[in-house]
Amino acid sequence: MPRIAILVERDLRQAVTLDRPVIDAVAGAFRALAGGAVQMPPILRLDITEHRGEMDVKTAYVPGLDSFALKVSPGFFDNPRLGLPSLNGLMILFSARTGLVEALLLDNGYLTDIRTAAAGAVAAEALSRPDASRAGIVGAGLQARLQLDALCQVRPIAEARVWARDPAKAGAFAAEATARHGFPVLVAPDTTTLCRESDVVVTTTPSEAPLIGPEALHPGLHITAMGSDAPQKNELAPEVVARAGLYVCDRQSQAARLGELHHAIAAGLVDGSDAQTELGQVLTGAAPGRRDPEQVTLCDLTGTGVQDTAIATLARQRAAALQLGTAIDA
Repeated sequence: MPRIAILVERDLRQAVTLDRPVIDAVAGAFRALAGGAVQMPPILRLDITEHRGEMDVKTAYVPGLDSFALKVSPGFFDNPRLGLPSLNGLMILFSARTGLVEALLLDNGYLTDIRTAAAGAVAAEALSRPDASRAGIVGAGLQARLQLDALCQVRPIAEARVWARDPAKAGAFAAEATARHGFPVLVAPDTTTLCRESDVVVTTTPSEAPLIGPEALHPGLHITAMGSDAPQKNELAPEVVARAGLYVCDRQSQAARLGELHHAIAAGLVDGSDAQTELGQVLTGAAPGRRDPEQVTLCDLTGTGVQDTAIATLARQRAAALQLGTAIDA
């Protein structure tokens, strides 16, 4: 009888942290996606609008990996009012050879949080100026904290700005991040000021109205937008996408339906038939990245199944090496 590994969040937190091998694994997934052999169907999505909720199902087969993941990811964005996390979920790992279930990863969204932050690190390393030292974070939740942690792994961050709709949350974020990183983290009065005083900016909110307009752009700025992963979500004004010197996305077909690109196309500012550069193409050298220190660059991340397969496979390997979790007979 085949054995199935059961890993709960406690096990996975012990096995996986936001470290360099995780960032490299996610970068490898983007490279594989650019190679053309990855099998990644469109996201299956369910919206529960009356409770401000959503459910996404993602998967991908990556040649060279012995397993592939199916990830079920609910997001209910009023949950913090109830004292509950906005995100949770689980991943199922299958054998790529037999289709048998190999592991059940009951991570409550932890692996999604880590792989999303790792993608931010990959984008910043590929597209922001190497000397970028001023970070700007839009949002003050868990992903905002992880994105700042991720930036610090790939760029010499020496100060940061944060903006959130709730000034109290922004203030708490700034105090905690200052203590954790040892450099000043300040609350910005608005997103335009935040961008103008930053070299690299990451947006991390589920906003359905633009938070950053074209007036915030300045030479050398890099923005990674990762909150827009549904048609109604929108953190950047369409003019920001149109005016960027270099626009990069994780998957063009997906960004055109769900990401900031979707809104720029709808506004008539970007031709939806044009080929857009994907992050994996920059990583493999198939497409150019930042052209010069003055260029404004933008990365539109909507979240891909290859990231989930990469992190789930790595998590299971690490957990097995540490003898974590339990095993049951199928």
